[in-house]
Amino acid sequence: MAQILYQRLGEIDGIRKLVDDVVEAHMHNPVIQARFLPYRDRPEDLANAKKHLTDFFAAGAGGPIDYTGRSLLDAHRGMNISAGEYMAATDDIMDQLERHGIDEETRKDVLVIAFALKDEIIAV
Repeated sequence: MAQILYQRLGEIDGIRKLVDDVVEAHMHNPVIQARFLPYRDRPEDLANAKKHLTDFFAAGAGGPIDYTGRSLLDAHRGMNISAGEYMAATDDIMDQLERHGIDEETRKDVLVIAFALKDEIIAV
């Protein structure tokens, strides 16, 4: 039986580690780091953001997780995220997937999802 995306990403522990590394990559990415670096001074907010990202990603990947955070539209409303910023974030995600040893088919599946969600994030 084929594994669902959630399983191919390492279930909750694998997704949590992936989110940790993606957020760290965002903090070093000159295109988007200004949006993420302030979290370094607010560890509780950083932990909360990572939990929401992990739950969102895990639930969206088919895991037995209840995502209780805001919708993508509500979470990004008023942030004026540009297409370039969106692509920089997506590139960080893809780079970290590869770094974590995630196979090419799974990376492609994540990329399809990322592009499907794009309109809910860019300049809303």
